Amino acid sequence: MSHLSERPEKPVVGLPLPHESAALHVTGAALYTDDLVHRTKDVLHAYPVQVMKAHGRITALGTGSALAVPGVVRVLTGADVPGVNDAGMKHDEPLFPDEVMFHGHAVAWVLGETLEAARLGAAAVEVDVDELPSIVTLQDAIAAGSFHGARPVMLTGDVDAGFADSAHVFTGEFQFSDQEHFYLETHAALAHVDEAGQVFVQSSTQHPSETQEIVAHVLGLHSHEVTVQCLRMGGGFGGKEMQPHGFAAVAALGARLTGRPVRVRLNRTQDLTMSGKRHGFHATWKIGFDADGRIQALDATLTADGGWSLDLSEPVVARALCHVDNTYWIPNARVTGRVARTNKVSNTAFRGFGGPQGMLVIEDIMGRCAPLLGLDPMELRERNFYRQGHSTPYGQPVLQPERISAVWQQVQDAAGVAGRKRKIAAFNAAHPNTKRALALTGIKFGISFNLTAFNQGGALVLIYKDGSVLINHGGTEMGQGLHTKMLQVAATTLGIPLHKVRLAPTRTDKVPNTSATAASSGADLNGAAVKNACEQLRARLLQVAAGRLGVNASDVRIAEGIARALGSDEELAWDDLVRAAYFQRVQLSAAGFYRTEGLHWDAKTFRGSPFKYFAYGAAAAEVEVDGFTGAYRIRRVDIVHDVGDSLSPMIDIGQVEGGFVQGAGWLTLEDMRWDTGDGPNRGRLLTQAASTYKLPSFSEMPEEFNVTLLENATEEGAVYGSKAVGEPPLMLAFSVREALRQAAAAFGPAGVGVELASPATPEAVYWAIEAARHGGAQRTDHARTGEEIPTEADAVSNA
Repeated sequence: MSHLSERPEKPVVGLPLPHESAALHVTGAALYTDDLVHRTKDVLHAYPVQVMKAHGRITALGTGSALAVPGVVRVLTGADVPGVNDAGMKHDEPLFPDEVMFHGHAVAWVLGETLEAARLGAAAVEVDVDELPSIVTLQDAIAAGSFHGARPVMLTGDVDAGFADSAHVFTGEFQFSDQEHFYLETHAALAHVDEAGQVFVQSSTQHPSETQEIVAHVLGLHSHEVTVQCLRMGGGFGGKEMQPHGFAAVAALGARLTGRPVRVRLNRTQDLTMSGKRHGFHATWKIGFDADGRIQALDATLTADGGWSLDLSEPVVARALCHVDNTYWIPNARVTGRVARTNKVSNTAFRGFGGPQGMLVIEDIMGRCAPLLGLDPMELRERNFYRQGHSTPYGQPVLQPERISAVWQQVQDAAGVAGRKRKIAAFNAAHPNTKRALALTGIKFGISFNLTAFNQGGALVLIYKDGSVLINHGGTEMGQGLHTKMLQVAATTLGIPLHKVRLAPTRTDKVPNTSATAASSGADLNGAAVKNACEQLRARLLQVAAGRLGVNASDVRIAEGIARALGSDEELAWDDLVRAAYFQRVQLSAAGFYRTEGLHWDAKTFRGSPFKYFAYGAAAAEVEVDGFTGAYRIRRVDIVHDVGDSLSPMIDIGQVEGGFVQGAGWLTLEDMRWDTGDGPNRGRLLTQAASTYKLPSFSEMPEEFNVTLLENATEEGAVYGSKAVGEPPLMLAFSVREALRQAAAAFGPAGVGVELASPATPEAVYWAIEAARHGGAQRTDHARTGEEIPTEADAVSNA
C-alpha cells in the first residue's frame, strides 16, 4: 500500500461524522459573504445597470440623472478602471462592455447609500443602444457557423473500417438542455481597502486565487496587494468557479474609488439573468455494432452552447469528449467538439464539467438502439463494458475495470432486479394505461483537472503552545463537506482527537496560487497537502517524544493524543509533547504541498492520461408512468458507488444522494426557456424564478432510496485510500431517464426505439408514449439498414 493511502491505527478518517458546520447551518448561525455587511460600517451597495437587449452597440451612456437620485454616491463605468477592463481569464469578458452581448448584460454599476437608492439610480441611467442581429438558439448558431475557441478531435482506431465491419449501423441527433445552478446563495462580494491600500475582498467564490488575480488586474495592482477570503458558500456547483471574479472586481473598484466598503449581492432574478449555466449540447452521431451488439465504431460531433464568451467552455467540451465512452469500450472512434457562440449568458462550469453531457450522448444512443438490436438495454450495456487491457479513445488505460462489473452486479443483487423485472412485466400486462420500468446504468468518471497544472494543492498547519491546531488549505467549502474531511485528515495524521483541530476560512494570504475547488479534486489535492504539512510536524514531534521517552523516534507512535513507545508503558500526552517542543525551539508550523503524479495531456493531439483514476458507480431506478398525461413518479432507486475508502462516510453518502437528485433534476425537470422570437424581448430568459423553473423537491425524491458505498475499495496513491465523490454521482441519474424511456416504450409494440427529449418532462414523456403507441421512432427491421433514426419531432408529426 502506498504511503499516501495507508491509514494509521485508530484513524479519525472513515468515521461517519456530521458536517462540521451542520449545527450552524440549521440554526442560521453560519455566516455567508452577505451576512458580513451587517458587521461592516458605512457600506455602499452596488446595483447593476442591465440592458434588456440580446445584442447591441452602446452609443451613449448618461449617468447624470442617476447621480441626482438621493443616496447615489457614484456610477462605475469603464472610464473608472485603472487596470484592465476585463473580468475573464481569456480577456474576452469586458467588465464594463461597450457592446451588449446578452439580454440583461450589465454595462455600469451604481453605488448607493442603500440598496434601494442604488436600484433607483440604476433605473435612471440612460443607455442608448444600436441594436444588432442576435443568435439565441444553438441550432441557429450551428446554421450560421457561429463558433469560438478550439475544436478538438478525439480519434482512435480506424473508424471507416469499424463501420465497414459493423452488422448494424444507426445515425441520429440529440439536443439536450442547459441547467441553472440555483444555489441558495446568489453571487456576492464585499470589498474594503485598509490604511495601507491593501484590498480585502470577501467573496462567494470557488476559486479565491483567480478572484484575486482578476481583481488585481482590474485595479492595476499586484496580487500581493489583494487578499480574497471565502468563509463558505451556500452552494456553488461550479457556477462560482469563474463567474464571481467580475462581481468581486466591481466591489473592489468601488471600494478603491470611494474609500468605503462596497457590497455586491445579486438578487435571484439578476443571478439567473446575468450568470452562466450548464452548457446545453447538440450531438450528431453514427454508431456501428457487430452481430452480438458490441460497439465497433462511433463518429460524433458534440456542440456546446458557450454563450457570448469562452469562460470555461473549451475545457468543458474537452471533458465531454473524454467521457463520451462512459463505461463502454469503443475501439474505433472519431469525436469532434466545438463551442457555439450565442447571444446568451456565458455558460460555465457545472457539477460534472462536461462529463455528464458526453456520457448522456452514449447513454442515449444505447437506450435508443437496444430495442432495435433486439436486446435488453441492461444486456447491451453489459456486453460493452471495459475489460482488462482496454484503453479509452484518448489513450488512457482503464485501471480497475472490474469495478464497473462489481458495482453493476452489486446493485442487481441488492435491488433484486431480476425478480422485480418479472413483477413489472406482470404489472404492465395488467395495466394498459400505466406502465412501470426499471433501468440500470453505470458510470466511469475521470478524476483530475484536464489541465495538468491545476492538479496541485497547498496547506498551512499551525500548532499552538497549548496543543491546539489550526489548519488552512486552498479548498473552499460550498456545503460539500470538504472542511469536515480536512479536519479528519489532520487529526488522523497528527494522531490527535478531532476536537483539538480547527479550520480557518480559505484565504489567499495563507495558501497562495491555489486551484479552484472543482473537478471533484478538492479532497484529493488539499487532503494530501494537509497530510504533508501534518507529517512534517509529526516527524519533528516524534523526535521530541523520543528524547523524552528514551527511545528511537521510529519506535514512537502518536494516537488519540498520546505518544507511546513501542514495547513500553511510557507515554506522553499531546499537550505536554507540544509544550516540550516549544521549549526546545522546534518549529510548530508547516506548509504542505501536493502535486498529482502520473498525469500527462496533449490538448492538440487529444492524447494522454489526464486522470489520476476513475470513479465508478451504478444505479437502478424504477419509475411508474401515467399514459394519459406522461406524469411519473420514481418508485425506488438503488445505488452502489465507489468512493475508495471513504474519508467521511456520512458526508459521502450525502454527496451521492444530492448529486443523484441534482442529476435527475437536469434530466427530467429543469427546462430552461428563452424568448426566441423577433420581438423586443428576444433573448430574454423566460424561466427567471422558481415559479417557472422547476427544481427537484421532496415530491420528486424516490419513494425508496438506498445508497451503498463499495467496500474494500482502497485507491492506491490517493489520500488515505479515498476517491472523489463530488461530481460522479450526478450521472447515476441516467437510470431515471432510461427507465422513463423504457416505460414509454412499454405502451407500444416490442422492438420500438423510443426517443426521449431531455429534460424528460411529463410533456416530453407523453409525446414519447404517443410515438411508441404509433410504432415508435424506428422499428427493428428498418433500423438495421443504417437509415437515420428520426428525431422526436419527426416521430410526433408522423404520429
